[in-house]
Amino acid sequence: MHLVHLTSSTFFGGPERQMLGLAEHLTDDVQSTFLSFREGGRCEAFLHRVRDRGYHGTSLQNDTPHLFAAVAELQELLRTRSADLLLCHGYKANIVGRLAARRAGLPVVAVSRGWTGESARVRLYERLDRWHLKFLDRVVCVSDGQAAKVRRAGVPEEKIRVIRNSVLSDIVHKPECGALRNYFATGLELSEVVVAAGRLSPEKGFAVLVDAAVAVLRESPTAGFIVFGEGGERHALERRIRELGIADRFVLPGFLDALDSVLPAADVVVLPSFTEGLPNVVLEASAAGVPVVATAVGGTPEAIREGGTGYLVPSGDPAPLAERIVQLLRDPSARRRMGIAGREFVRSDFSFESQAAAYLELAESLVAQRFPVAV
Repeated sequence: MHLVHLTSSTFFGGPERQMLGLAEHLTDDVQSTFLSFREGGRCEAFLHRVRDRGYHGTSLQNDTPHLFAAVAELQELLRTRSADLLLCHGYKANIVGRLAARRAGLPVVAVSRGWTGESARVRLYERLDRWHLKFLDRVVCVSDGQAAKVRRAGVPEEKIRVIRNSVLSDIVHKPECGALRNYFATGLELSEVVVAAGRLSPEKGFAVLVDAAVAVLRESPTAGFIVFGEGGERHALERRIRELGIADRFVLPGFLDALDSVLPAADVVVLPSFTEGLPNVVLEASAAGVPVVATAVGGTPEAIREGGTGYLVPSGDPAPLAERIVQLLRDPSARRRMGIAGREFVRSDFSFESQAAAYLELAESLVAQRFPVAV
């Protein structure tokens, strides 16, 4: 069986890790190919990883401003590579992929990871995506929370499948924060480090974390905060950090490709989002043996055992966020206990082996059907 993934990758992030992890855990008789829109050449960050892992990765020459050319190019690639199933990741892939797969007589599946609503332009595209999902053969949702949103968009129940994000569970835990000290000024007294990661965009709620940090630092003045990521909110966040006088203890070092290499050195991982599908950073933190404080939005409650692997708080309110962070910073034994529980949780409930088995079952059921060629 030959599965083809279509995406619009701009960097090697969570969705890209999920795609590659799936390919690596499928059986040997399943071939995986990765296609991406060029995105100004930024797709190469992902495709380079794809090729390094021994898979075929290609960028499309045509994009949605030239919709029919993009559809024709993709249709030809599906034909020449003898594809059996097309997996689409994102609204652009869903639109072009559906049209090309129909012309090629192939089943097509959308993988729905969530909608961010981060700008007016994105909200327009996401509204189009919600309408479009009804016409794909299946929609894989990464959480029950995302499945509920997809149902509200009008996708028939029989087309929806929930296959959760997965994570490798063998990240070595290092309780000291040495790997993170270099992000702060030399000589700064530092006892614990709180880590967050994601796009610096409004829906991620990092402005709420900045406000919460002030309260945390009053109680734990030798703590430090690091937020890894890039985005349009950087300047506003930097300005707020300076205004609050915490620039020495709240740093924004930018995007970090190998986030899993430093997560084990964190004391607490925080996710203050307003919306999520199923956040990879929560799974990665648990795999690293680090407790999580996160907002109870989207599929996040499915990735945290309240009081067991972390804490859930309301979105948009810095007070309960700060309270839970302080609680963990003051209790090293609770952090260790939750870290151990988190590793066991992801090992039992979020394995790539289980994810691959679910995708293979779905693919086999669709490939066994006959799909007419659209003309």
